[in-house]
Amino acid sequence: MKTFLGDLSRPIKRTIFLIADTVLVPVSLYIAFSLRFGTALPLDQAQSSWLLFPLMTAFGSALVWLFGLPRIKLNSIETRAFMQIAFCASALVLFAMSFSYAFSLMAPRSVPLIFGAMFFLGSVTMRLSALFALSHLARGPSSQLPVVVYGAGAAGIQLAAALRQSNEARAIAFVDDNRNLQNLMIAGLPVYSPRKLDELIARKNVQRILLALPSVSSARRAQLVQSLSHFGIEVQILPSYIELMAGNGIEASLRSVTPDALLGREKVDLDIPDIAKTYAGRAVMVTGAGGSIGSELCRQILHCRPASIVLFERSELALYSVDRDIRALADGTGIKVHSVLGSVTDSTRVAAVIAEFNVDIILHAAAYKHVPLVEANEIEGARNNIVGTRIVAEEAARANIERFILISTDKAVRPTNIMGATKRLAELVVQDLQTRSSVTKFAMVRFGNVLGSSGSVLPLFEKQIAAGGPVTVTHRDVTRFFMTIPEASRLVLLAGAYAEGGDVFVLDMGEPKKIIDIARQMILLSGRRIKEEGSEEGDIEIKVVGLRPGEKLYEELLISGDSLVGTPHEKILRAEERKLSEIEVAAMH
Repeated sequence: MKTFLGDLSRPIKRTIFLIADTVLVPVSLYIAFSLRFGTALPLDQAQSSWLLFPLMTAFGSALVWLFGLPRIKLNSIETRAFMQIAFCASALVLFAMSFSYAFSLMAPRSVPLIFGAMFFLGSVTMRLSALFALSHLARGPSSQLPVVVYGAGAAGIQLAAALRQSNEARAIAFVDDNRNLQNLMIAGLPVYSPRKLDELIARKNVQRILLALPSVSSARRAQLVQSLSHFGIEVQILPSYIELMAGNGIEASLRSVTPDALLGREKVDLDIPDIAKTYAGRAVMVTGAGGSIGSELCRQILHCRPASIVLFERSELALYSVDRDIRALADGTGIKVHSVLGSVTDSTRVAAVIAEFNVDIILHAAAYKHVPLVEANEIEGARNNIVGTRIVAEEAARANIERFILISTDKAVRPTNIMGATKRLAELVVQDLQTRSSVTKFAMVRFGNVLGSSGSVLPLFEKQIAAGGPVTVTHRDVTRFFMTIPEASRLVLLAGAYAEGGDVFVLDMGEPKKIIDIARQMILLSGRRIKEEGSEEGDIEIKVVGLRPGEKLYEELLISGDSLVGTPHEKILRAEERKLSEIEVAAMH
């Protein structure tokens, strides 16, 4: 029965309530005559006003639809819904009176008033009964954990309301220290004294206590948790910002931090028609398609209506994941999706893929980018980032494809670590190839830190906050430029549109932000308080752990600030930088 009712479409549910409210109109009118004349069968009294029944049924159905009664959602019925029903009942009273006068019917004047009251009570009772029945069906014998909410204030009431939508847990009572609230019914739940928790847990088989006191001090919260721990059941703490609690642990209650909230600037609008024109009808190959940037590139390319997209990735798991996402998005568009396992350091494989799928444009996102890992594995880092870039770029030039875009990093500017050095050398390789290519346009894009990508501060800080801290930063004065994954991906696509050959594109990202400020924002946005050094107050501590090998206090996007020239987009700049000769580049191999 639960499955059957859940599978009913919204139009069918509305039709059911429309019919039910329409039937309620003559029933309420009959009850009004019965109450007015004090008899269960007021047939003689109603006979003189029989015309009211068909008229009110017809007009009542129209009024029910006009006032939107069938559109009232059961599980969110509240004051506004009651007002809708009350307005509809009032309109029915006015129509009943009007018809009585217009047709000189003999019904007493009190009948329409009783009729309106009966319709209101009947409509409300019908909905509350349906809600109770559906809740009982949905609950099942053991599908929801019985929980007690400790704190009957605003936070507790909001939590109890949220739990009514949950399939995993249900609130069965409040517990509160305030004696003025004890023995009352709040939000439909009884309020008990903490002294009765033992009895309540045993009698109601309570499985969890939810502490909904976000305004109390850390010391008081810790004291409460300790006192509740001897009951032998799970105790969870609600963060300061009330979130929907669905029984997934306190981590699920934390508000997710959107990258946009951490930028400290307006997002850059990169949605311009030049992008679609460049990629429409082309075969586009994305190396490193399973990475954070690569996968977002694939999603955004789909909006440009290419003829086909080639997902080139060495990780089977990453390729499987992006293949599943892209095929779902491309379904019905006519865009062909080709998923290819392979390494950028395998020249034979790269050449074969370019030839097999007639690639027109390559977006080279494949790279090892995690600074400490590349620092400890410099040979593999150089082989993948430098040699891999050279192989893909040379095969692109050999096949005379239209465009090749290298994704670089701000760490390539005056590098102090192995990863940055490998990316700078990759840039020089691509710039050198441009001097010897008359067909393929080569370009590069330099990013700052991409919020939300693997290895960025966002997922790292999220995990540390969820674990209760501390949040680690390497230095109090470390600053970085930041952009979002969509901004970074769209910048790559624009670079392909604006490329003239040997270009280095950068995005005007405003002022750099301190990493420690990002940490503070994320802690506050998650509903926790910052625990300052030497203080017992607060929830999450920020710990300074020292700079990593090769890490700089600040990053730069340009080798020379005098090298910038404009592009058709005011926020995208092109840097004209010195290039090495073919002999100098050859000496690096």
